[in-house]
Amino acid sequence: MYKPKERIRHPLPPPVIPTADDAQRARLFSPLTLASGLTLHERTWVPAMVPWRATDEGFVTDRVLAWYERFAQGEPGVIVVEATGIRDVPSGPLLRIGHDRFLPGLEQLVQTVREASGGRTRLFIQIIDFLRIRRRPDPARFFRDFLRVRPEHGERLAERLGDPALAGASEAAIRERFASLPLDDALACLSERERESVTMGDRERVTDVDVPAIRDLPTVLPDLFASAAERAKGAGFDGVELHYAHAYTMASFLSRRNTRADGYGATLEGRLRLPLEVYAAARSAVGTRFTLGARFLCDEAIDGGSDTDDARAFGVAFARAGMDFLSLSTGGKFEDAKQPKVGDAAYPYTGKSGFECMPTALADARGPFARNVPKQARVRAAVRAAGLDTPVVVAGGIGEFSMAEAILERGDGDLIGAARQSLADPDWFKKLRLGRGAEIRRCIYSNYCEGLDQKHRAVSCQLWDRERVDDAGVMVTDGGRRRLLAPPWRP
Repeated sequence: MYKPKERIRHPLPPPVIPTADDAQRARLFSPLTLASGLTLHERTWVPAMVPWRATDEGFVTDRVLAWYERFAQGEPGVIVVEATGIRDVPSGPLLRIGHDRFLPGLEQLVQTVREASGGRTRLFIQIIDFLRIRRRPDPARFFRDFLRVRPEHGERLAERLGDPALAGASEAAIRERFASLPLDDALACLSERERESVTMGDRERVTDVDVPAIRDLPTVLPDLFASAAERAKGAGFDGVELHYAHAYTMASFLSRRNTRADGYGATLEGRLRLPLEVYAAARSAVGTRFTLGARFLCDEAIDGGSDTDDARAFGVAFARAGMDFLSLSTGGKFEDAKQPKVGDAAYPYTGKSGFECMPTALADARGPFARNVPKQARVRAAVRAAGLDTPVVVAGGIGEFSMAEAILERGDGDLIGAARQSLADPDWFKKLRLGRGAEIRRCIYSNYCEGLDQKHRAVSCQLWDRERVDDAGVMVTDGGRRRLLAPPWRP
């Protein structure tokens, strides 16, 4: 995990606890009607979080239902269901929506949230496409089984080792020679991309246009996203969030690192082309009276990546196209991820960009609290300057009432997203609204939850996962050592 050079332990901001009357007058608990006609009862937003509770085939489970039911009991304005795959391909214990067979479970999820929140909470689903990433291989196995041997490999080996015979050696001989070399010598004879495949694990990129499946993404993805959005509408969701953020396919098309020369990269217009086409296809499928927005980055926070100026242009383009909301995040990229152990896959939240996405209480002088709101506010300002009133969701280290209220008062955002604080206490918005903010279990921003996510283990919070695990009916994991749901609260 990335650690900033300047390491300051930041205490939690002193809480301001509104009375029930104060909360009633607060912007945070005021309604907002979207262009689609959907009214949100309040401006509180639980962003998508992957809890690792689906089946390996992508189906909703009892644990998935219980997870979202627990958040719904806190009655936030919006809950966004975790990143849900649009392709009908195996993707581990992540929800999927790429086929009608997933609909019964998703319909049950909608009904569960509706009942648990008394109809107050709007339920959106985040739909995502992602490219293949392989685990970091054992080097000897990589050279024996996976390296695509080319004539230049023999030539580089011959030059490196001073053995001219290697320049004309057989493929089998070259593989064995690579496998027997000290790793530094072997890596010196590889291309940059091959070195990454050995040291990090092979990862597809949207710029791999020599691969037909990657080249054809612009012709394939609009229909896949549109079909997924149509299924979401049919299942009863109140809206869809297109996942254009972090390390995944659509964010990669938006990135400045996208150098595709086929009209879908290289320039700002080229990078925006597929995201706008995906949106247009999805909008055509669901109509104008169904909520459709996107989550994207206010800053990739990587060398050569998109920055806030790009994000401002993206926000204006998406708003002009007719999106009903814009949800902003930061970083979380593969390009600066920490090297994984052999047998593990790279995780896009382990580098500096990951820290910027989910900063901890041990941070530089800027600290973790609302760290990226100034950048997000610039995106909103650009949208407003263009004469557009599309609501903007801001997020990142917002876990206290006065901080959230000040963001809304300044016009830095229109809705307040809080993932980690909502995980720590799914009832925190409700407690504030009822004047019982003193009872809030406050997130300490240790990223214990993120550490579990990195290992693809069931996500929980250290503040509650060992509390009353022996009580009857408590869902547990790890042999009964951790609870899977936050303890109940009785208003």
